[in-house]
Amino acid sequence: MGDGAALIMNFMLTCLFSLPLLIYNIVGTVNGSVSVKTIILYSVTLVLGEAVMFWNGIIRVYLTSSQLAMRYRILGLILGWIPIANIIMLIIIYSKVQTECKVETKKCELDKKRTGLKICATKYPILLVHGVFFRDSSLLNYWGRIPEELKRNGARIYYGEQQSAVSVSESAAELAKRIQSIVLQTGCEKVNIIAHSKGGLDSRYAISRLGSDKNVASLTTINTPHRGCLFADYLIGKAPEKVKKALSATYENAFSRLGDESPDFMAAVTNLTNSFCTEFNKKVPDAPGVLYQSVGTTSAKARSGRFPLNVSYPLVKKFDGDNDGLVALTSMQWGESFITVYPKGSRGITHADMIDLNRENFKGFDVREFYVQLVAKLKERGL
Repeated sequence: MGDGAALIMNFMLTCLFSLPLLIYNIVGTVNGSVSVKTIILYSVTLVLGEAVMFWNGIIRVYLTSSQLAMRYRILGLILGWIPIANIIMLIIIYSKVQTECKVETKKCELDKKRTGLKICATKYPILLVHGVFFRDSSLLNYWGRIPEELKRNGARIYYGEQQSAVSVSESAAELAKRIQSIVLQTGCEKVNIIAHSKGGLDSRYAISRLGSDKNVASLTTINTPHRGCLFADYLIGKAPEKVKKALSATYENAFSRLGDESPDFMAAVTNLTNSFCTEFNKKVPDAPGVLYQSVGTTSAKARSGRFPLNVSYPLVKKFDGDNDGLVALTSMQWGESFITVYPKGSRGITHADMIDLNRENFKGFDVREFYVQLVAKLKERGL
């Protein structure tokens, strides 16, 4: 990728310096100081050389970059035939790829320096618990690049593997069985849970009500709606029954085919309301002996997130205040400590950013390194 970016830069620079020389030769041909044969040979050599350099660079970049969004790839192909616009587009592509190359090179160098340290080799393995409307999948990891980064630094990783959308109590029952299975298979005695969104509620219920406390050393919740979402109460109250039934039927039919045994769209959504969570918190106290901690972030504006978070952000803002596009910051706090992440710049960090769902690098926050340090601190505490 770095070589591809370098070729693109060389292409732009050589074009810039070759153009005056080409014009000089053309003028020379007109006044007779340069032969036609010379200008033809020069032009053919220049065009072929620049073409080889350009296509070599652009193909490398298109095939290796993970941060160059599809829209830039498409725009590059379309605008590449339009003078001036093609140069502007090429500069944008180079800039994005060069930045990605610097970030990834720095990440590789950091991991290489601490290879033998195994800073994420916790006493107990890490159990990653997904949120609502997703499933753990080998084809599209819910947690993006995070698991591999943790493994690279010594962590043992397992997944919750619960259904995508059922009630908290049902998801918790599945998690309790999963925890027991991991303990029996590995002899690890306990696990450290890192749970995102609704997964935090599922985990709390399993620990507090289903006996998993004896097999859980810590629970770290990531952007979990511990106090629910007022906007969810509003939507459920205002949405027509026909609409709710239609959405439920469509979702449940789709995820039944993807592996859910008994998806329940409305049960999952209802369990995210403020009214449900108010009662939930009374009935699900923290278990003694388990470390509870939480993490929270906020978006800076609607444009910070992709669909549907860019649409939901203003609605959540109206009802719940500062939020990550789905959950209010005031709802995320739980446990012994609350880590609030405020990155540099005006973007903020969305609900999806915290699980690296879009595999996107952005200035001021490296989600992979955040989790490395989070797990390293668990190791320091002997967990």
